[in-house]
Amino acid sequence: MKGIAVLGSTGSIGRNTLEVVRKNPDKFRVVSLSAGGNVGLLRQQIKEFNPEFVSVLGEPELKELKKDSALSCEAGFGEEGAVRAACHAGVHTAVSAITGAAGLLPTMAAIKAGKDIALANKETLVMAGPLIMEEAIKIGVRILPVDSEHSAVFQSLSGHRKDDVRRIILTASGGPFLNTPAERLETVTPEQALRHPRWSMGRKITIDSATLVNKGLEVIEARWLFDLPALKISVCIHPQSIVHSMVEYIDGSIIAQIGATDMKGPIAYALTYPERIADSAPLLGLAGLKLEFMEPDLKRFPCLGLAYKALETGGTAPAVLNAADEAAVSMFLKGRIPFTAIYKVISEVLERHTPGKVTALEDVLEADRWARDAAEASMRCFS
Repeated sequence: MKGIAVLGSTGSIGRNTLEVVRKNPDKFRVVSLSAGGNVGLLRQQIKEFNPEFVSVLGEPELKELKKDSALSCEAGFGEEGAVRAACHAGVHTAVSAITGAAGLLPTMAAIKAGKDIALANKETLVMAGPLIMEEAIKIGVRILPVDSEHSAVFQSLSGHRKDDVRRIILTASGGPFLNTPAERLETVTPEQALRHPRWSMGRKITIDSATLVNKGLEVIEARWLFDLPALKISVCIHPQSIVHSMVEYIDGSIIAQIGATDMKGPIAYALTYPERIADSAPLLGLAGLKLEFMEPDLKRFPCLGLAYKALETGGTAPAVLNAADEAAVSMFLKGRIPFTAIYKVISEVLERHTPGKVTALEDVLEADRWARDAAEASMRCFS
């Protein structure tokens, strides 16, 4: 039985992970959980899965959690608590599903502790890809993708020579505004942007899907995960979200992975690789399927171009891109800036940034702090 840590247990990926565990109690044991501020849901998870250690966002959440007299496990909070959850004895695989930059340090700590990583937190590789992959190779742990796109690429590469790869093709739904006239984007509301047509995800990643920042971050993640240059990583719009991604080979063959729009399949595959779990996700009926593919319009989705530019620049630029986006999305959700200002903020912060080398995590964290401050200053022009 495999012991797992679920980092981000009350989020979308965390809840789906625990659903996989729930259906396969003979295969997995929940050793630790790390959550944010949803103490009520965490209590339910503790009672059902009986972990040895749990962590919450801060001291107030910890005090709230400890009001439950039936709480029998150890508990912590904050970054230190998340790291303890990731590294807890008995954990074989850590599911890295904390949203945003907050997932970086717990994921690196888990790698250093010799835990395999089921990676849903793309920001880990966006911010510190070279350091993360180098450490994983040195320690000898596996990083297995949970994102549906990267899981699809991983599966489509299996059994083939890397030298035969012409390119990988990451698919994107296009989000809720794929067919919205460009002149109306200035006035879209957070509520409208959160209505994703295909996937049920957290608020931040849903907004990133609407701007296509999410796909840009996935391009950077793919560069490190599959050790491919940017020119071999492309994006296409596929509104049905049935083909999760593809690999094109030098002989013209394209191998695609298709499935239902459900994250339990990629999660289960990452947890059991190279085995598969029967019926880990809903079955997909093929009759009547209509599949469309189109090139992304960089005028409509300019943030995608910023991600490629940050990847080409290298060094601390991807970390700055990520931090500026996190800050801009937060302000959009709070109503401080319009939807179209997300691009403007990220672009301005990247223009102001002088890229530096990434030789240690502190380089990444310092760039992250600088970018958030710069984004706040930039946002005053749009609020």
